[in-house]
Amino acid sequence: MSLIDTRTPNPKYFIAGATGDWEIVVGMEVHAQVTSESKLFSGSSTEFGKAPNSNVSFVDSAMPGMLPTINEECVRQAVRTGLGLKAAINKRSVFDRKNYFYPDLPQGYQISQFKDPIVGEGMVLLDMGEDGEIEIGIERLHLEQDAGKSIHDQHPNMSFVDLNRSGVALMEIVSKPDLRSSEEAKTYLAKLRTILRYLGTCDGNMEQGSMRADVNVSVRRPGGEFGTRCEIKNVNSVRFAGQAIEYEARRQIDILEDGGSIDQETRLFDPKLGETRSMRSKEEAHDYRYFPDPDLLPLEFDDAFVADLAAHIPELPDEKRARFVGEYGVTPYDAMVLTLDREAADFYETTVKFGDKARDGKAVVNLIMGDLSAYANTQQVSFAETHVTPSQIAGIVDLIANDTISTKIAKDVLAMILSDEKDADPAELVERKGLKQVTDTGAIEAIIDEIIAANPDQVAKVLAKPTMVGWFVGQAMKASGGKANPKALNELMKKKLGLE
Repeated sequence: MSLIDTRTPNPKYFIAGATGDWEIVVGMEVHAQVTSESKLFSGSSTEFGKAPNSNVSFVDSAMPGMLPTINEECVRQAVRTGLGLKAAINKRSVFDRKNYFYPDLPQGYQISQFKDPIVGEGMVLLDMGEDGEIEIGIERLHLEQDAGKSIHDQHPNMSFVDLNRSGVALMEIVSKPDLRSSEEAKTYLAKLRTILRYLGTCDGNMEQGSMRADVNVSVRRPGGEFGTRCEIKNVNSVRFAGQAIEYEARRQIDILEDGGSIDQETRLFDPKLGETRSMRSKEEAHDYRYFPDPDLLPLEFDDAFVADLAAHIPELPDEKRARFVGEYGVTPYDAMVLTLDREAADFYETTVKFGDKARDGKAVVNLIMGDLSAYANTQQVSFAETHVTPSQIAGIVDLIANDTISTKIAKDVLAMILSDEKDADPAELVERKGLKQVTDTGAIEAIIDEIIAANPDQVAKVLAKPTMVGWFVGQAMKASGGKANPKALNELMKKKLGLE
């Protein structure tokens, strides 16, 4: 990992210690399982959740005489990812043997890439709110095969090995040590997962182990020399990554302030205890005895191969966010939230354009990011899983636009669709339930006259303090069952009270 410092110290991120301020330095090595039907060097299935050792070939189990054969789709996926990270694509790369011995590694080595990876330097742009955008450098992306899985909790004195994961293609995406807080690290991890999902190169399901992060943490005096780092292995959630960094930074600060030194080591994060613990001393590259794999030729492809993949890269989050702001007039924040998930972004855009009709992008955002989003979060489902369709949201927005319903009634209509009117057409539902707002000024005027007549004391108060007109508006809206046209109601109320 590069040790070139590209960040200016930000006091907001400093950690106060007994002897002064400290700064966190974080770099990440993210292992992302490649979306592919078969493994990197064999034809075995990559399907998740199969019975132990059912997705294993002779190659995966390292039977004598078995030779690896590269999976071209995995190569394509790595190049697509590199393009999505605005990274250099190396048209010649080499596979190496990384030698270490562990029960779930049948060959006694892992086929990986060391000096000549398939993807070189790139970047990920993070939106840190009031701190603006920051650029996190990508050092490299290389392809490698995953190990199997050791299982220690199914027998009191024996361990089991499941080789279903053995040989599955991984992209190891190595960042530069550019992250300076747990918040930045969490944002980076979430943004990287979003990019991978947009590209379709990794499903990003951390809970299933298809995306895992090794988090390198060190501390230093602000702007000083890099400290000794510790690597926290196999962190499998964005939230846990933040917790692990916070704990590990404080642990290191306490040691240094007591006059001790940091041992470079590999640690594990225990989410139940919220702390890291030592796993083993940190290996260096020479400990693995890397050498080029003699069974695999260098991987080479030409410009046309890269150009063809680049031509089919989908619109990525940063570009989509900028377009939503410019084309639909939404706020940068709303555009950022919408584009965090490709499904949500597609849902929004389908709604805005439904039926080839131009709609107010802000009105659509308000409905989606308000009640629909709140419902989805409560139920822990995606927009698609709420069963509400873009056509229904578009229908509600259209009813607001033509003054058939108010925004308050719109919320009621959406609530009905979310409960017992799942397949209802909004216009038909409004008609059937008698929810059309009252636009007849005569009817609204009658309601106003009645309220004014019944509340002479309040009339005196509002004449003395005009800002209290809201009380009358609220009473009139309540009397109309929420159906009065808000604009007409406000105008008539002010006129009747002589406030114009």
